Amino acid sequence: MPQKEELDQCDYMHLHPDILQQVTAAMPDEEVLYDLADLFKVFSDSTRIKILYALSESDMCVCDIASLLGMSQSAISHQLRALKQSSLVKYRRDGKTVFYSLADGHVRTILAQGIDHVTE
Repeated sequence: MPQKEELDQCDYMHLHPDILQQVTAAMPDEEVLYDLADLFKVFSDSTRIKILYALSESDMCVCDIASLLGMSQSAISHQLRALKQSSLVKYRRDGKTVFYSLADGHVRTILAQGIDHVTE
């Protein structure tokens, strides 16, 4: 039976140049991959996920989100700032009230796909 070190090593005599060329050609630029990693970091916080899920159901103001999640308005505002910086939420003013919503359909799709994946 091979030792663990042997299993981790690649035998360069068996490279598959056609596969390597295909994957290299399809690989996004390093900056795009870095931005994608940052996007997924935003999704790594359960409070932000709860906010996104709530906003997938309805536009909401900070007060409503804070009440729904049992958190302070300050804590919600902090999380909304991170979500805005990542272009996941947008806002609109209605008089003195600011309502937040998902930035676009992509956010709803990412959230729905994630939920589908973890509930399979």
